[in-house]
Amino acid sequence: MKVKKKLRLKRSTPNHSVAGDVFSFAVLILLGLFMALPLILAISNSLKPMDELFIFPPRFFVRNPTLNNFNDVFVLMAESWVTFSRYVFNTVFITAVGTAGHLLVASLCAYALAKHKFPGRNIIFSVIVLALMFSVQVTAIPNYLIMSKIGWLDTYLALIVPAIAKPLGLFLMKQFMEQIPDTLLEAARIDGANEFKIFTTIAMPMVKPAWLTLIIFSFQDLWNLQGSNYIYSEELKTMPYALSQIASGGIARAGATSAVAVIMMIVPITIFIISQSSIIETMATSGIKE
Repeated sequence: MKVKKKLRLKRSTPNHSVAGDVFSFAVLILLGLFMALPLILAISNSLKPMDELFIFPPRFFVRNPTLNNFNDVFVLMAESWVTFSRYVFNTVFITAVGTAGHLLVASLCAYALAKHKFPGRNIIFSVIVLALMFSVQVTAIPNYLIMSKIGWLDTYLALIVPAIAKPLGLFLMKQFMEQIPDTLLEAARIDGANEFKIFTTIAMPMVKPAWLTLIIFSFQDLWNLQGSNYIYSEELKTMPYALSQIASGGIARAGATSAVAVIMMIVPITIFIISQSSIIETMATSGIKE
């Protein structure tokens, strides 16, 4: 008799125990809480009354929470001869235009450098990499002299244009653009698509993790930008500058200073949390290999 053997497919199981999963999960929770301690401390300090801010030894958590510190901030801003809404508008306008311009310019330049061969391409990219070595403090004086020569001092352009021309975004986008298969772009050209359509419908969707990350970095830099070296008119100054003036009031404004720190963190953290989920999802599902 012939015995028929049935093939059984065994489901592969991960080689780890439940106890190991629980331990790993517990360690991750502890590390996450440890990384969140500065944020928790800032929120706690912003809710402390004056007597708790200067108590010794200092307490990590607030005992008698109050919103007086935030109320003091708005009272001080209301006393300024320039309305607080004007400072907010300046910051939002500079951040939005600078971030959008940086994303557009960096993406277009990166696409050209990564997917088109032309004379001097390697030299241009070498200059971009070299520019990454210089910090903002090193280029502050040359930037000021340039802005003074072209008459952009005390204007929005003095803050927006340097933000658009930052080399970090171009370098990041170029590295991601190189991962796009050339065969995919050639197929689109054969179908009759022009370069701009290829850029907007193929290249940009495929490098979504790069430009989401670029938006986060650019937004955070511009949102916290004071720009007092280039802007002199009070009606053109940014919200971080106005809030820093409150923080420079000394011990009497210690509570307001703590509230200012929380106010400045709210928007960047919110943008980061929203964009982070999109970045993780996109990086997990995107990517094409030839």
